[in-house]
Amino acid sequence: MFEELEKVEQDCLNCKKCPLCKTRKNIVFSDGIPNNNLVLVGEAPGFWEDEKGLPFVGRAGQLLDKIFESVGLSRKKDVYICNTIKCRPPNNRNPLPEEKEACRSFLDTQLEILKPKIVLLCGSVALNSFLPNIGGITRVRGKWFEGKSFDGINKAKMMPIFHPSYLLRNDSR
Repeated sequence: MFEELEKVEQDCLNCKKCPLCKTRKNIVFSDGIPNNNLVLVGEAPGFWEDEKGLPFVGRAGQLLDKIFESVGLSRKKDVYICNTIKCRPPNNRNPLPEEKEACRSFLDTQLEILKPKIVLLCGSVALNSFLPNIGGITRVRGKWFEGKSFDGINKAKMMPIFHPSYLLRNDSR
């Protein structure tokens, strides 16, 4: 599994499928522990993620780590984290459809290698990438959906959750 993911990451490093490759400092491939139990799919790298080459390392990542800790999880032992796209969009805007499409093969390959049982879709971009047209994040967050089969047999359970950056802006949530 590790070798397969390393090959996909290497392919990602050489990617020039969209213009974001010209402005990135680093690709943001993944963090955490590769496992087939729990994968969190975020939206897109931000400033700090682009700087460090890891997902969720800014303020939102600190909050995400606290949320994990509150339920007895750790990104280093229990969760594999990746994003819908691997390069930072300018000014932290949402990724464009063509950028998501250009990066989709990397994300799909990561998930096919891992064959997760549970996928947390973190934010509306991740939600719409996997479960389009089911409603907005506020309406569907915290609900279980049957997702794609990554092993040809069992379908992953998917749950949309608020993105930690949204929670930082709206602490009443």
